[in-house]
Order: sequence, then C-alpha cells, then structure tokens
Amino acid sequence: MELKWALLLLGFFLLSSESHGCGVGFKKENRTCVDEDECAIMNLCGENAQCFNTHGSYHCTCDEGFKSNPPSFTATTGQCVDINECLEKTSACSSDMVCVNTDGSYNCTCPDGYDQNTRLDSSCEDVDECVSSVCGVHSSCTNKPGSFSCICSPGFEKRDNNNCTDIDECKKDPDVCGTNAECNNQIGSFICECDSGYSNYGNNQSKCTEMNCDVFKMESDVGEKLKDLLALLRTSCESLSDTAGGRQTGDQLLEILFTSTDDLLSDGNIADGETLSQFLSTVENSMRLIGPQLKEPVTRMETHNTFAEVAVTRNQTPPSGCVTLSTDSAFFNTSWETVVGKSYPGFAFVALVSYKDMESSSDQFLMMSRERSDDRERNITYQLNSKVVTAVVSNPETKQLSEPMTLIFTHEQERAESEGMAYACVYWNEAEGAWSGRGCKEAWSNSTHTACSCSHLSSFAVLMALYPIQDTFELVLITRVGLVLSLLCLFLCILTFRFCRSIQGTRNSIHLHLSVCLFIADLVFLCGISSTHNQVGCTIVAGLLHFFFLSAFCWMLLEGVQLYRMVVLVFHTTLKHLYMYAVGYGVPLVIVIISAISYSRGYGTDRHCWLALEFMWSFFAPVCIIVVLNSFFFIITVWKLAEKFSSLNPDLSKLRNIRGFTVTAVAQLCVLGGMWVFGCFLFQEEGTQVLLYLFTILNSLQGALIFIMHCLLSKQVREEYYKLISRICSDEEKKYSDFSTNQSSNSQRPLRSDQSTAESKI
Repeated sequence: MELKWALLLLGFFLLSSESHGCGVGFKKENRTCVDEDECAIMNLCGENAQCFNTHGSYHCTCDEGFKSNPPSFTATTGQCVDINECLEKTSACSSDMVCVNTDGSYNCTCPDGYDQNTRLDSSCEDVDECVSSVCGVHSSCTNKPGSFSCICSPGFEKRDNNNCTDIDECKKDPDVCGTNAECNNQIGSFICECDSGYSNYGNNQSKCTEMNCDVFKMESDVGEKLKDLLALLRTSCESLSDTAGGRQTGDQLLEILFTSTDDLLSDGNIADGETLSQFLSTVENSMRLIGPQLKEPVTRMETHNTFAEVAVTRNQTPPSGCVTLSTDSAFFNTSWETVVGKSYPGFAFVALVSYKDMESSSDQFLMMSRERSDDRERNITYQLNSKVVTAVVSNPETKQLSEPMTLIFTHEQERAESEGMAYACVYWNEAEGAWSGRGCKEAWSNSTHTACSCSHLSSFAVLMALYPIQDTFELVLITRVGLVLSLLCLFLCILTFRFCRSIQGTRNSIHLHLSVCLFIADLVFLCGISSTHNQVGCTIVAGLLHFFFLSAFCWMLLEGVQLYRMVVLVFHTTLKHLYMYAVGYGVPLVIVIISAISYSRGYGTDRHCWLALEFMWSFFAPVCIIVVLNSFFFIITVWKLAEKFSSLNPDLSKLRNIRGFTVTAVAQLCVLGGMWVFGCFLFQEEGTQVLLYLFTILNSLQGALIFIMHCLLSKQVREEYYKLISRICSDEEKKYSDFSTNQSSNSQRPLRSDQSTAESKI
C-alpha cells in the first residue's frame, strides 16, 4: 500500500515538473495554466467514497453508510469506514426486532420463535410451535413467547431420548396402594384393587381403608323409615368392595339420604332422645360413606328440611390451607390438615349439613341439656336458638382435634343482649342423649349470630340460656306496701257497700262482690305468690288467683250490662241475683276447672305461683273478651245518654246520676283492664323493669281508686261517713242517741223509695 502511494506521488511530481511553471493542481495548455481534474486521472479517494474536483484541488466524500476516518481526509490522509447503525442506535428497528449490521447498511430481523407480522412490517409476532406435533405422544405442548415446552402427561416421564415413557408406579412406590390392596400398573396410570373388607370409595388410585358397615346395623326399636334408610346404606356400603359395578353413585345416595331425612323430620318420627341420637349418627355415618364418592370438588344440595355442602379433594399430596363451608344458617371454618388427620389415603372430604325443621323436634329434649344441678336451682331455662348442624370430615379421629374448628350460627330469634340472657355452644352427646357444652365455647355473639369454637366434631347448635331476673328491694317494697294499702281500701269498700243503706241496690251489690274478689285476690297474691317451694300449695295459689281475678272481671262485665239496661232498657233496670252469681262466680269456676283438667301443669311456675307463660291464654282470652264487651256496652251507654241530654224534657237529676255511674265504670275498666295490659308481662321470664314497676304501681292503686271512685266521690256515701264520724265524735251519749234515732228514721225513706221505684236513684 505504501509503495502504491509512493508511485502516485512520484507521477504527480513528474507531471508537475512538465507544467513549465504552473502550480500544483494546474496544467499548461496553449501556454496557459488551467485547472487539472484530479478525479479523472485515477480513483484518488479509494473505495466507498466519491471524488469531487475543486479549483486547483479535489475532496473525498464517503458513501451512505460509511464515515471518514478521520472526518476530513484526502487520498493521503484517510479513508471511508463502515458505520455500525446497530451499535450507534441509529437503526429504525422496533423494540421486538433484532438489528443486524451490514457493509454500509443494516437489517431488522425477528428473533427465534417469532415471525414478522405480515400486516405490520415493523413488528414481530410469536410463532405457536404447538400447532405442529413437536412434543410427540404422551406429552403436552405449552407455547411460550418465542419458545415452547413439552411436559409429559401424568403417569409418564422423560428419558434420555427426551421421549415420554410410562412410569411404573407400582415399582416406583410399593406403598402407593397401601398394605390392603394390590397395585396393577397401566399405561400412564395404575389401579389399586382393594382386599375384601376394604375400599377406596371408587377412587382407584387411592389407598384402601377398612369398611365398617356395622354402623348401619338396624336396631329393633328404630322407626320403619329410619330402618329402610339404614338397610339401603348398609347395602351400598357392602357393595363398595364389589368391583363388578352396578352400585349407586355418590350424588344418588346423597339425594336418597336427604329425601329420607325430610320424611323423618316432617312426620315427627323423632320423638325421644334415643331416636334423635340414632338419626344424627346415621346422617354422620352416611356422609362418611357418601362424601368420598362425590366427583365434584364442591357439591351443594338443598331439600325441604335439609341443606348440605360437601367439599372433596383428590391428589397424591395432602391438601393444606383453610377450607370453609356454609349453609343457609351456619358457616363452618377449619383447615385441610384437620380434615386429613394423621394419614392421607389420597382423598379427603368435609361436609356441613343443616336441618331446617330440627328445632321443633329438639325443643322437647332441652331439659336434658342441664348438666349442672345449680342450673335447676337458679331456675335457668334453655331455648334452642339456631338450626342444628352436623359437621363431618374424612379424618376418623375427631374426638380431640389438633386445632379447634369454628362454627358461626345464625340466630332463629334476634334478641338484644341483656343480663338475663346468654348463649351457649353445645353438641349432641349420644351417650347421654342430651345437649352438652363440653369441648365447645362461645367465641363471640351478638343479637343475630354466635360463633362457636369446638375441639371435636359432631352435631352442634346454639342454646339460649334465660336467667330469671331478680326482683329488686324497691320493687318488693312497693308491691307489699301497695297491696297493704289496696287491701285496706278494699276492706273499707266492702264495709261501705254492705252496711251503707242509702246506696243499696243492684249496682251496689256488683261493687260489693267486685271488691270482695279483688280483696281475696290481693290477699292471696301478697301471701302466696312466691311460695314456689311447695308445689301443691303453689298450684292452689295459682288456681285461686286465676279464679278471683277472672271473677273480678266478670263482675265488671255485669256492671256494664247493668248500665246498658238502665239506659237502653229503661223498664228493666235490675238483674236477678241468681243470674249475677252464675256469671260472677260460675263462669270463672267453669273456666278454671276446664283449664285445670286440660293442662294442670300450667298452674305454678319455677318463679311465681301464677299461670305458666304458654298457659296464659286461659286468663287473658276471657279478659280480652270482657274488655271488648264492656267497651261496646259503654259506647252504647254514652251514645244513649247524649241522645237523652239533647231531648226536650230530660229527667236531669236521674240522667246526671247515670252519667256519674257511667264515668266511674269506664274509669274502673280502664284502671283494672289497663293494669293487666302491663300485668301480662309481669310473669314472663324476661319482663322489663319498667313494665314491672308500672304493673306494681297500678296494682297498688286499684283498691284505692275503687274506694275513691265509688265511695269518696259519691255524695250519699260521704253523707253516711259524715254521720258516722259525727256519732263517734259526740261527747254526750244522749245527744248521740237522739241524733242516731233521727238519722235512722230519716235514712229509711230513701231505702223505701229505692225498693218501690226499682232503683230509681241507682
């Protein structure tokens, strides 16, 4: 190369020496120096460059895709070299393409596994190699961006030649089927054939477990429908070890089970604790039989009286993590480790069954749930406040779980929390035939839900414990003082109605017997309402209270009838005493006798010597009827009185008397009837303190109010009281005798007037 450039320079100087004095870059023509075109002589700029002549000289320019080195050069100072557009990032290739440099240019190509998008020349799209059979048989192809992978099918593995060949599971793991089965290898799989008396519940690649079909053994004292269900389940259990097939599927057995339970619950065949134990045990054992046979991961089934959800998993490795199930009334939460237990046969299941109509059958067994004797002494009562649920898992050891499971129940009755109420988480103890709280505790509760944490599995429910509210000292004091005051006022009323001659008549007789009934009722109430320690005595007290309180309302009804007859039937203003006694004492006596014969246990409770809550209708039904009838009579009476006052010639004195009697009768009905509106809450297990105080105050005032309305507000009675006080206060016996004689003679005249006019002055 150096020799070449030396020759070129030598030639250039020779030419210059012949120019006869012209400068470099010029030549002499016709004795004149002209520019010489150096680019025409030879390629002075070299390859990949263009030569451009200038006046007296020339310059070189590199072709596109090349650059000068150095930037400005001539034939003697440099040359053109290739530009690497890929390194200098001057290429127009997109981010998903690969830049390839060429001499003077570059190319954009797609990487391996991609093809250029025919719609967009500047982008690449992935090639799906799995379209063609690139992985061979017994394998699956998975396409990846720019690549693919081949995965052998289950039961196959890759060998040295990268082909998938069958795995002999029986040789690879001799314990794959356990000790109670024979392993038979197949292409890509294996089958465990269980020994006699063992089964893998149709899961042919799971270990075989021992079958215990004796749990479906029929006992002589079970009902016919339960016996039929047990026979069907026993047959199905025994057929599981029969490889010939023909047995019913898990879904079919589940439907048969719940159809049978619907019949059992609807017909009321669960009549005692023993039958309930057999029923719940049958459902639990049935779910252990049916659960492993279900094919779906989650199965839900709802019938008229049952709701169930079952979760099933099948895998060679034990499952882990949390598992939750729910029905219409409960939420169940545990872990798969608890479900599986110590041994894992290759499958696991967990089931939750809710009985919609079980609470009506279980209410009669609540008395058995009192495990502690102090519950009976403290008069604590229990009420089932949730649906009964059964929780079953595949783990056979559930008497003591490794970690507690959680059940959240929905309350059947929403009740605000109070000191007189608590919730207890219980399970059905088959050995005792009763609800038990051992191994379960309440995690939290509110008015609508209760969460239970239990260390074992069985059939569960929530019991609502009702604690008796203890009467306060103030309430007892008000009751006793008020009743004493009422008895004193009623005693004065009895003396007044019996011996005050100026007011004698039919209505006075009604008031007399009304006061007598209330006096006896209050006296019995004061002395015997709390005598619960003597069952016979308590029953008698309740019966007497029932009779005399009803009798008081019957005499009030007679007063309404009497007022009606006085105003509407003017010429028939009296009632015969025989009829009044028949209604005032006969009707209550008949009601009490019928009530005692039909439900004698309704007289007397654990807390009071009064009617049981479920038997209260025998008192309030007649009271409501009497109040309605009296309201009707009083409305008619007031209406007729208004008509008479608007007439042209009313007998004002007589009408005013009748009006006064009507007002006092209506007030009396409001006081006594209103008192028992509050009184109906007094003997309930959870009557509020406000209602208790209202009843106590009204009950205390009833005798005083009757004394005020019928005695103190009566002008005739006040005159008699004045005369009596005057006699007592007289200092001179003679004056007292004269005064008594005169007054006695004067008092006879109104009596004769009443007798002759048939109670004209009432």
